[in-house]
Amino acid sequence: MALRLWASSTANALKISSTSRPHLSPPFSLFRCFSTVLDGLKYASSHEWVKHEGSVATIGITDHAQDHLGEVVFVDLPEPGGSATKENSFGAVESVKATSDVNSPISGEIIEVNKKLTETPGLINTSPYEDGWMIKVKPSSPSELDSLMGSKEYTKFCEEEDAAH
Repeated sequence: MALRLWASSTANALKISSTSRPHLSPPFSLFRCFSTVLDGLKYASSHEWVKHEGSVATIGITDHAQDHLGEVVFVDLPEPGGSATKENSFGAVESVKATSDVNSPISGEIIEVNKKLTETPGLINTSPYEDGWMIKVKPSSPSELDSLMGSKEYTKFCEEEDAAH
């Protein structure tokens, strides 16, 4: 852990990425993209995902986001009964590298919070789309989902964003 912190702080001082990976040629790079972006979810450009089922939307951060954050060590979540507002922060994720706000991709009433993340924040790393979900919301404007990306658009967005860095 100390080595990772040293490498991260050294990389930051040198303005390089401490988590860079070699670029793999297809089919390996394609496998990585398809294994981390799930069909049937909606994605925000700030790297949150939404799974809308009936009158409930489950929200979390994407595998791409957790991969860039590194080992998650703390999650700050709101209380149920509060509200989430599209494109505004509802909580934060702290990793060994940084603390990042988590923005809501849609607006609505927070009806449930994943309490497991309090004791086991690493669920965001190991299972971002299943056990690592963050909040459940009753959407106030379900049409906001229409402005989010599907899996193909999000995959392309991530590839372009990574290529730019």
